[in-house]
Parts: sequence; C-alpha cells; structure tokens
Amino acid sequence: MNGTLVTEFLILGFSDMPHLRILLFLSFLCLYMAAVSGNLLIMVTISASPTLHTPMYFFLVNLAVVDILCTSTILPKLLDTMVGGRTISYGGCMAQLFFFTWSLGVELLLFSAMAYDRFVAICCPLHYSTWMGPRVCAFLAGIVWAISLTNTSINSSLVLRLPFCSSNVVEHFFCEIPPLLKLSCAPTQLNEAMAFAADVFLAVGNFSVIILSYGFIVASILKIRSAEGKQRAFSTCSAHLIVVTMYYSTVIYTYIRPSSSYSLNKDKVVSIIYTSVAPTLNPLIYTLRNKDVKVALRRLFSCC
Repeated sequence: MNGTLVTEFLILGFSDMPHLRILLFLSFLCLYMAAVSGNLLIMVTISASPTLHTPMYFFLVNLAVVDILCTSTILPKLLDTMVGGRTISYGGCMAQLFFFTWSLGVELLLFSAMAYDRFVAICCPLHYSTWMGPRVCAFLAGIVWAISLTNTSINSSLVLRLPFCSSNVVEHFFCEIPPLLKLSCAPTQLNEAMAFAADVFLAVGNFSVIILSYGFIVASILKIRSAEGKQRAFSTCSAHLIVVTMYYSTVIYTYIRPSSSYSLNKDKVVSIIYTSVAPTLNPLIYTLRNKDVKVALRRLFSCC
C-alpha cells in the first residue's frame, strides 16, 4: 500500500459545460494575464520607487510573488485542459499540489503579517520604525515562507504515500487535497486530520488574529479627531479586510470539512476565487487605488 498504480490523472475540469468552453477559456486567459502583469507591475513599481520602500509595500511585493506562483501553478494547466490536454502525470499532479499548497499557506500568513503592520502603524506609531524595521520585516517574511513550506511538505508527503489504484479522474480543475483523497484506495483519516489541523492554524487561527488586530485598529481610529484622518485610516484597512474575508472564507469552506462532503460544482466555483480571482484583484485593491503607487507608476512610465 506504499506505492501507486496510477501513472497519470485525468483532470475533469469544466467538461460538464462544453457549451461554455470558449467563454471559460477566454475568461481564465484574461484572468491569468491580468494577474501576472498586474503583480509584475506592482513589483517593478515598488522596487523602482525609493518612497515605497516601507514595510507595507515590502509585504505587498511578497504577496505579488506568491500570487504569481499560485496562478502560474494552476491556470496554465487549466487552459491546457480546455484545448484537449486533460491528462497530467502523477509527478506533475504532485508538483502542482505542492506548489499550490505552499502558495496558499504563504498568502494566508502574509495577511496576518500585513495586519500586524497596520496594527503597529495605527496603534503604536511611535514604535513603528523599531518594531517594523528592515530586519524585523525580513524575519517575518522568512517565517511566513518557512512555516508554509513545512506545512506543504508534511501534507504533500502524506499524499505521496497514498496508493491510487481505482479511478484516476480528478473531479476538479487542478490537483488539490480534497479531490485526490477521494481517489485513494487506502484510509485517508490521517490526511484529513492533518489538512484540518493545518487549516485551523493557517486559516481559522490567523483570521482570528486578524480580526482581533482590527478590533484594536478600529478602536484607535475612532479616537482620531479629524474626519480626514479617520477616512484615510479606514480606507487602508477596508481594502485589506475585504480581501481577507473573501480569501479566508473560501479556504475554510474547502479544507475544514470531511472529504465525504466534497461537491464538484460548488468546490470548483469556490476554488476559482482563491486561485484566480483573488490574485487578479489584489494589485487593484491594495496598490492601484493608492495615491503613492499612482505617483510611482506615473514616474515609472514617464521614464520609459
């Protein structure tokens, strides 16, 4: 039971909607191009503008990197399945699972690091330069990537030990833990327990920390006397909360329940949000609405 009899998987994708194949292909192609180009633009803009070399934009660069990693892991193969390449090798499937799980964990933890940055900036402004210095930011980013790498290594290793000797049809548009567990012909209780524990820590735990941080942030904002100051602080926090709520709710829905309740159509729709939509919207929500970034973009394009 330590080996596998399956050498490749068949990605079901959106084969149940052949009448929408062209529309779906064009939609996902646009999402992928927008996600990659938007996040690359943010990375170049922040790197080329010394005024944006602050902790907030440092974490945004990390977020842009992980968004590119996530979409590049999922969407190219999804587009390939829509033009006939519906099979994926066993190794390719496991690699997709590894890099997607890694990027998912990094994104969830980055949201917490960004919430901490906003908490210090608004609630403890006198200590901001000390508590969020370059070394602290680099340390936080390293911890974020390392914790997620540890998590994905454990969960991916557990999946690699499973034998797949019955069906090889993945009822999804990419290789994710819940649909793969349904294909195994061995008990998957350990896998489900570890995935559940990871989600409780990465999703529920971090989301609770973020909500608590924003509770203190809102309390501090309400103490600001000027209406302009309140509006500016709220606008910074609201964008982050919108993305966090959308992202965390979909991830918690997908991973914090038993695989027996897995639903093909519902889970595909939910997965689109955190694999395609969120990485595309992040540059717009976090940076392109920001006055400092707009100024940096104008300077960047004026030099070209």
